[in-house]
Amino acid sequence: MLKFYFNASPNPSKVALLLEEAGIAYEGMPIDTRRGHQFEPSFLAVNPNGKVPAIVDGDVVMFDSNAILLFLAEKSGKFLPPGAEKIGSPVRGEMLSWLMFVATGVGPFSGQAVHFKHFSPEKVPYAHTRYQYESMRHFKILDAHLAKHKYMVGETYSIIDMDVWGWARMIPFILGEEAWAELPNVKRLHDEIMARPAAQKALALKDTFAFKAEVDDEARAVMFKHLKAG
Repeated sequence: MLKFYFNASPNPSKVALLLEEAGIAYEGMPIDTRRGHQFEPSFLAVNPNGKVPAIVDGDVVMFDSNAILLFLAEKSGKFLPPGAEKIGSPVRGEMLSWLMFVATGVGPFSGQAVHFKHFSPEKVPYAHTRYQYESMRHFKILDAHLAKHKYMVGETYSIIDMDVWGWARMIPFILGEEAWAELPNVKRLHDEIMARPAAQKALALKDTFAFKAEVDDEARAVMFKHLKAG
């Protein structure tokens, strides 16, 4: 059975959504990053970068959420945009472009926005302003695209929408609740996916394990190792 290494953060959540939507049997392997589980040798053997999500599917070991989404969609034959399975097709090009846009833009800028808004031990106004701006800029690109399309690629719900949902559900935490007013089309897609039973199951996965909630000195020491290195 596929092993799925997860916690409650955005990137594992979108993989959990696909697993539930596609009906893929899996064993949840919780990684409590606030307790340092991501740096245990057994997990580093799966992902040397020490981050979730990751999967072990038979002989296949994979990390990075977008790589996993694409692998599982192609393996199961489910939730790829129609035509995207064909190498060199326009639809596949569009799919890969949006997957990489979320992977290299939405995710990293949102993550840094969260860090400097909620977790930085010192206030850095320039960094806070930059990452808030860039995070919103990326979401507005998604919003403008969704103003013209019901879904991210083609006319059907796919892994690209799941990819966007993983971060979009965190918009109030990233940018503040008021940000939804500037992102009505992202909000529409978010709400549609949130209403799906698979989304509720994906989000409930975190309740199967008592993840540490507090960001105390112990958690900071394992989550933000640069503090000690500095």
